[in-house]
Amino acid sequence: MSITPFIEEKSRQLCCYLQAFWNGALDYRELNYFFWDTLEEWSLYRCEDSEPYSHRERVFWHLLHQIHYWRDDQLLHDTILRDELKQCVRFLQGGAVFPFDCIGIRP
Repeated sequence: MSITPFIEEKSRQLCCYLQAFWNGALDYRELNYFFWDTLEEWSLYRCEDSEPYSHRERVFWHLLHQIHYWRDDQLLHDTILRDELKQCVRFLQGGAVFPFDCIGIRP
């Protein structure tokens, strides 16, 4: 089974969750639940391990890792971090070029 449908769906959700968090409409706890729910779903997903990464998939895994790695106050108030993450969100939404510093890999 292809990885693309999973990445497409979860990318849309991740962007919505992160933007809602930045706008104050979502608590960090919910963002963290999304992280764990996504990993749980991924663990049940059957795919070809040899399927090559797309740029979209790399940005998705990178962004997912970042929302879990950084503290909630850093995600909200660190302007450099937030700008980098917003570039990832824009890319996932189809409105920016690939951010070359994304090194996301599958769990």
